Amino acid sequence: MTPKGETKPADGESLVRRLTEDDASAYVDLRGRMLTDAPLAFGASPGHDFMSSADMVREQIARGDDSAIYGVFDQGLVAAIGVYRDDRPKTRHKMHVWGAYVTPTHRGRGLGRRLLAAAVEHARALPGVTILHISVTDAAPAARHLYERAGFEAWGSEPDALRHEGRSVTEHHMVLRF
Repeated sequence: MTPKGETKPADGESLVRRLTEDDASAYVDLRGRMLTDAPLAFGASPGHDFMSSADMVREQIARGDDSAIYGVFDQGLVAAIGVYRDDRPKTRHKMHVWGAYVTPTHRGRGLGRRLLAAAVEHARALPGVTILHISVTDAAPAARHLYERAGFEAWGSEPDALRHEGRSVTEHHMVLRF
């Protein structure tokens, strides 16, 4: 990572960088696409999502290192991942990954792996953080495989966790210990 929260790309690769408050509208647009494109991969829905306004995104970004969103831009924001730290004293050793998504036209380029690496590196750099949590549904088998390759281990599953248009999926809870 560079000091500004950017990963230095190899030649021809897209830059993974930490989003700023100026990126809030771009994130809201991507968030809407992700919830529509993969409704069984996310608990939120269009119209029922706390990250659907630029003000909420800016508020999350303003939390400092306890909350970060990383993204990749290629004629607009095309991939993102978020990470946040628990704010209660007894659980401040934990961080959570959320909202991992790569647009269909940009999949297969290693962006998910690079975004996940940025989130893991962010969590590892914070004093006292020893655990990183992530959840993934059956609707995203490639994402689950990515998380397993990164060292995350499943610790439990919730059957019938999400329902959408007559379909139900199991959500798998995973952890990476530092």
